Amino acid sequence: MKEKVTFQNKVKVLNKLFESGCDTEKKLQQLDMETILKIPNITIPDMTLIMELQKQTKSGKLFSYLGGGSDETVKNKDKE
Repeated sequence: MKEKVTFQNKVKVLNKLFESGCDTEKKLQQLDMETILKIPNITIPDMTLIMELQKQTKSGKLFSYLGGGSDETVKNKDKE
């Protein structure tokens, strides 16, 4: 069963990323597993969330993901 990730979890992981020097989308995309494992106090759920952040950043949907919503383009298409 997949655990629902709360906004607080997302912020906690973002803070860990910022504290480790990852403060741009480009740096987030460049993180590999070896670098992620060097982040202090990183957990497996944190690593899963980091990979999801990378995926959402690459697809251009990071803001929607952080807010808990879905892609606005899809919402507009559903109304038509």
